[in-house]
Amino acid sequence: MSLERRFGIAGVGTYLPREIVLAADYDRLTGLPLGQVAEKFGVAQRHRAAPDETTSWMAEQAARSALAEAGWEPPSLDVIISACGVMEQPIPSTAVLVQRRLGLGGSGIAAFDINATCLSFLLAFDRVLAGFALKEWRRALIVSADIASAALDYSNPESSVLFGDGAAAIALESDGPHVRLAHVFRTYGDGADLCKIESGGTRLRPADGIDQFLDHATFQMDGPGLFRATSRRFPKFMQELLSAAAISSSELQCIIPHQASRAALEHLKRSLPGGQEKTVDMFAHIGNLIATSIPFMLAHARQRGLLGEGELGLIVGTSAGVSLGGAVIRW
Repeated sequence: MSLERRFGIAGVGTYLPREIVLAADYDRLTGLPLGQVAEKFGVAQRHRAAPDETTSWMAEQAARSALAEAGWEPPSLDVIISACGVMEQPIPSTAVLVQRRLGLGGSGIAAFDINATCLSFLLAFDRVLAGFALKEWRRALIVSADIASAALDYSNPESSVLFGDGAAAIALESDGPHVRLAHVFRTYGDGADLCKIESGGTRLRPADGIDQFLDHATFQMDGPGLFRATSRRFPKFMQELLSAAAISSSELQCIIPHQASRAALEHLKRSLPGGQEKTVDMFAHIGNLIATSIPFMLAHARQRGLLGEGELGLIVGTSAGVSLGGAVIRW
């Protein structure tokens, strides 16, 4: 069965928190010698959310920008999907909070979350295109917002300085000039312990001991292990994705990746012809925004005019799980 799906991007929006944290600040936070965070991790700065800049509030700011560009009033939406790496709260979903913030709390417009950590937007995008193909919806809003700084342990530089906070929103319509040619998503649960936050669900409970709960409430990552788990599978994954799209890697014009780390981005650039010039890379100044990375880079590419009409583009990334996912699009 063909995976080709037609769609249009009617509007995009982004939001970055007010506070900027410089690399030198991270040197002090992590206890590294001055200049090490910039040199070792490729970090120039990050944005950090203040207490009033909640996940749903940031998503609302990005959403209103996307709707304004589209020229849509919020009640004209058919569905709102929240694609965040980490929800604002366990219940109800972040999408419900965003719906209410948009003044749609009594509208009945469908609102729900899709979570695949850093690849949440890719799965939400796939669900929207399926909804378009099934004639369920004509207008969809995907919002992504993440506050990585809420759960970072700065005693471990490798799992803390990579991340930033921010939000992005994409307004999609069923009738448009773009065609998704292929979509591939693969998960390898043997790597489930490589990236994790163990508290916040049902396994670790405050009643069982608050100290244990708090000890497991920060983000833990085995960086080298994660890189090995994804990089060794990447060639086969890319071959499958490009084959499904019936194109060669040299035909790609714009590569929009998840901003996992400087090492991951450099590996991607080396893996594809012309990767250095074609890859959207904002890692130094924006960082890994978890699930927000891909839609933020997509919005940036659109705003810079990098999505040339009829050109081929690649959206690609990895996520905790471990998963690899991507889509090939003819813009």
